[in-house]
Amino acid sequence: MQKRLENWDKSFLWHPFTQMKDWEEESICVIARGQGVYLIDTDGNRYLDGISSMWTNVHGHNHPQLNAALTAQIEKISHSTLLGFSNVPAIKLAKKLVEVTPPGLNRTFFSDNGSTAVEIALKIAHQYWRHCGQENRSKFVHLDQAYHGDTLGAVSVGGIDLFHQTFAPLTFSSISTPTPDACKGHSVEEDGDRCLDLLDQILTRYQGQIAGIIVEPLVQGAGGMIIHPAGFLKGIEQLAQKYDVLLIVDEVMTGLGRTGQMWACQREQVEPDILCSAKGLTAGYLPLAATLTTEKIYTAFLGEYAELKTFFHGHSFTGNQLGAAVALANLELFDSPDFFPQLENKIAHFQQRLQDFHTLDYVGNLRSIGLIGAFELMSDKRKKIEFPFEQKAGIRVCQSALKKGVMLRPLINTIVLMPPLSITISEIDLLIDRVLSAVDQTGRELVAETQLLRHN
Repeated sequence: MQKRLENWDKSFLWHPFTQMKDWEEESICVIARGQGVYLIDTDGNRYLDGISSMWTNVHGHNHPQLNAALTAQIEKISHSTLLGFSNVPAIKLAKKLVEVTPPGLNRTFFSDNGSTAVEIALKIAHQYWRHCGQENRSKFVHLDQAYHGDTLGAVSVGGIDLFHQTFAPLTFSSISTPTPDACKGHSVEEDGDRCLDLLDQILTRYQGQIAGIIVEPLVQGAGGMIIHPAGFLKGIEQLAQKYDVLLIVDEVMTGLGRTGQMWACQREQVEPDILCSAKGLTAGYLPLAATLTTEKIYTAFLGEYAELKTFFHGHSFTGNQLGAAVALANLELFDSPDFFPQLENKIAHFQQRLQDFHTLDYVGNLRSIGLIGAFELMSDKRKKIEFPFEQKAGIRVCQSALKKGVMLRPLINTIVLMPPLSITISEIDLLIDRVLSAVDQTGRELVAETQLLRHN
């Protein structure tokens, strides 16, 4: 059966962010089941889910409470439209999200995924200023190496050329400002201060023209797990308030406990105007996203029917009952008084064990925040030289890790460790030990190949 599925996959499927020529030439892993932090393929092999199934899984796979929530809802109804009607789970989830997000976010707009959550945020911000009589406010500011999704609006405020440059002719122009990682100060803190100064200059230059600033709070994900210095996010909030610009935080990856608190922006007591959530919102079970805004923004859309102040945006599965039901069950698990203290202990152990990667000659720029760890694969650690792109170092490390029972997904030469929050201390040790072995083994092979190429 495995061989038949593999043939069908290569005949009929087109995988995301994948060079299919390579895919068709390699053996593939077909997942059939999941249990806790493990994924199980069609041959019964078990893999520790080291990336939470692309940063979505929170409480582990096949969780009994989440399964029960879905089963109970499916016996009532799976979906009915939110356009012109409402439903019980969507109402309850909207209320719960208002309760657990930062103060001031009182309205919830549902959609399907992180890209659409961001798309909605941008459109709300743009239309808000039009309703306020400030039609010149149509520009957005984003950080270098930002990634906010793959729909065209989200791509417009993205900053990763590898992903976005091809589609540039289809997007609207936006303003890029450097990340602390790119400002090259004498220290991380100075990098943050210099970047805030540059952002201040941008906001001065385009005063009265900017609708919003969008940022992945504390850590930029697909851009390479760029971790911002303490105070940088708070500084952005202060500048947004100074220039009366809406602050949009993209918590699609950083939210739902990933950084140690429910939302990353809470670590610096930041209260955004708009917050985007997806990925872990349903604990990795179903596509569901939410864009939350303040009452001030919501009120600007109220008016007589003929005024056309309506927010003309929606999706067929907006507020889907199954997604909302499992999201509610997901959030209830966070309510346990033991959840965050236990998570804090796991984070401390995880970050301590990450230090073992310093012993490897092929690892540089090790960093972490919460239950996120990342590092670059280096051909020359002392000179900070990464392996050449064409050697596919990240992919090869992940292939080696898979053979050792760990599932990973690289960001080019960046290896990311982001397990489900439900992982245990012993499972953290297993994850680190196996990835250490995979990096060491693959690093030796890559260096040998590099030396051979130089001699030839």
